[in-house]
Amino acid sequence: MTLSEMLNIGLMQGFAGLSLFSVLLLMGLGLAIIFGQMGVINMAHGEFMTIGAYTIYWFSYFAETFAPKLVPVYFPVAIAVAFGLAFAVGWLVEWAFIRHLYKRPLDTLLATWGLSLGMQQIFRSSFGAKEVSPTLPDWLLGSWAPVEGLDIPINGMFVMGLTLFVTCAVLLALYRSRWGLRVRATVANRVMANAAGINTRKTDRLTFAIGCGIAGLAGAAFTTIGSTGPTSGSLYIVDSFLVVTFGGAASLLGTVVSAFGIAQTQSIAEFFISGSNAKVLTLSLIVVILMMRPQGLFAAKVRR
Repeated sequence: MTLSEMLNIGLMQGFAGLSLFSVLLLMGLGLAIIFGQMGVINMAHGEFMTIGAYTIYWFSYFAETFAPKLVPVYFPVAIAVAFGLAFAVGWLVEWAFIRHLYKRPLDTLLATWGLSLGMQQIFRSSFGAKEVSPTLPDWLLGSWAPVEGLDIPINGMFVMGLTLFVTCAVLLALYRSRWGLRVRATVANRVMANAAGINTRKTDRLTFAIGCGIAGLAGAAFTTIGSTGPTSGSLYIVDSFLVVTFGGAASLLGTVVSAFGIAQTQSIAEFFISGSNAKVLTLSLIVVILMMRPQGLFAAKVRR
């Protein structure tokens, strides 16, 4: 094997890590927003990702069955609907019982874990236990070869573009919108935010729904690189919490850096060792770093 071939393989493996990074980042962004502001441990976050993934599949099925001419254009519309549907379910979940469990982290953990099991059963009853995959438009298939021997999947580039767009939109919303101002005020000092006239309960509900909507976008992105089943979201929930914890709760920059580090470490390690051993290696490195820096890479200084 020549040096150029080894370099191309390394680049393609690194790009595979970027695809995993994109999904982890979208999941981590939603969790960072929810956990960073409200301290809610949402164990059902993965199921909101599954909502987004099944939304893409549902649109694909109906477009292919009833309107084949719409197959090339359904995907962007389905992404928007995936966000909206996950947002609406998140709003309903927060109104129904999350709002009654604030400042009770153990109860929140157990309640959302039960919610995740219930949602998995709903998916299983609605779509079946088998994994499904949508029919992707032709423009998402194939690869781009900038040089001979280096093939970069087009769907991976699309996922990274979507992730970049969502990340920039979240940052702009947090620092350039009225909602972001209310979120930052609530995180800094909830009592003073209430005294200043900010409806923190409404802010919490909107924030929880937006975090769930971003998880729905993660599910939409996931359909381009993997198949969807009732438990697909639960396979990513541990990694998503690792991203948030490792990066530092309430730190979006930490979420980006930790998602990139975890995805690249795992992807490159899988080239040399088995997938399970790569996972163990990644987790071991995270544990060692957290032992030296328990607050995470970028700890946010807030007042309670």
